[in-house]
Amino acid sequence: MGTIKLKNIRTYSYHGCLLEEGKIGSDYSVDLEIKTDLRKSCLSDNLHDTVDYVLLNKIVEEEMAIRSHLLEHVAHRIIKRIFDEIPTVSRILVGVSKLNPPIGGDVEAVTIELEEYRS
Repeated sequence: MGTIKLKNIRTYSYHGCLLEEGKIGSDYSVDLEIKTDLRKSCLSDNLHDTVDYVLLNKIVEEEMAIRSHLLEHVAHRIIKRIFDEIPTVSRILVGVSKLNPPIGGDVEAVTIELEEYRS
């Protein structure tokens, strides 16, 4: 097994329960970690034998572009798409962070993390 990580994927998105968040938007950061078998690609040096991180980034960006009220919801969609589209992925850990959240305090970010295993 091996791990592929995409750290700090930055997007400008429109998630949140407040009406203003859907209109104004804000900055987000996504961290993604997947587990997959990398043994074949270690030997073959062929992109077709691994999980293409360009595809992983595309999935994250596309799902972050769809408005959700909750960060949990968008994170779940990211996980579902990866499992649906990449059968070799066995585990996903995703963290979605809203930077400078409007919560009435000096908070750098609010982050939710979800971890799922292929069933």
